[in-house]
Amino acid sequence: MVASKRAKRVTIADVARQAGASVATVSRVLNGVDTVAPGLAERVRAAIVDLGYRPSAAAQGLARGRSGTIGVLVPDLANPYFHDIIKSVSAVARAAGSRVLVMDSNEDPAAERELTEDLLRYADGLLLCSPRMPRADLAAMAGRGAPMLVTNRQVPGLALHSITVDFFRGVMALCGHLARLGHRRVVYLEGPQRAWANDERLRALSGAEAFGLDVVSLPCGSTTDEGYAAARAALDSGATAVIAYNDFVALGVLAHFAELGVKVPDDMSLTGFDEIDMARFSAPPLTTVAVPRDRLGQIAGEALGRIMSGDEDIEPESVPVELRVRGSTGVIS
Repeated sequence: MVASKRAKRVTIADVARQAGASVATVSRVLNGVDTVAPGLAERVRAAIVDLGYRPSAAAQGLARGRSGTIGVLVPDLANPYFHDIIKSVSAVARAAGSRVLVMDSNEDPAAERELTEDLLRYADGLLLCSPRMPRADLAAMAGRGAPMLVTNRQVPGLALHSITVDFFRGVMALCGHLARLGHRRVVYLEGPQRAWANDERLRALSGAEAFGLDVVSLPCGSTTDEGYAAARAALDSGATAVIAYNDFVALGVLAHFAELGVKVPDDMSLTGFDEIDMARFSAPPLTTVAVPRDRLGQIAGEALGRIMSGDEDIEPESVPVELRVRGSTGVIS
């Protein structure tokens, strides 16, 4: 029996020997340097094809001073809201010949700066999705001078490019919808305390009196478990409708209400935010605000690419949202 042997990895030195060139010359051809004589460059390229040589992306990146990588930091990879953004950013990056490196802070603002520092060691540009870190940390990151873009947060006074979602208008649409159904007392289940998106929701709800609504806010979070845990307090608030921070929270509330025998929307109306896929398939289907996450990711990816190319003329942009009315809200009985 003949023992199988692992195929020897082709090296740049092998290419140089076959082409009759130096290793430095092969390296220049690989990196697109045009100082190599055309005939010699052609011999190098032919040797690369004949030998099946695959250059190290890391080594090429070091030679060019670029890694070909975009870093993305998100607060919670378990939330499909961020999956869709990452997918669109990855498509934009791939079309530009780059790859995406993703890190998750697990909703820990204290961890975000360290993770950002780690990403900056490997990435040519950085996208911070819904960062929770303190302003001082963001200022320090902005001061590094690396290409950087922030989504879902505005930081006045800092030289940071941002692409946001119109959370304010989305919550106002929910308020108008509930008011038209006859609701007068509404409970809001708050999101993460350092989330700019939560601040924008609270800012919108501060004007809910214009719709004839009395709003009480309760601490909650952004996960299904946190929504489930907050359901009893929402029920005890005396409200006739719940505005959950996001669809995940709303689904947790819905599950606990079912266990408590609370009928939605007969006994209590319920809304979410974001329009994750599961929102359409809950029982009843969830009234929510649709955020075009694929569009948000595309805009952010393209804007970051322009920043990485040296274009600093990037205007802030706010992505519009749309109210989706379904069976979880109804006329007050």
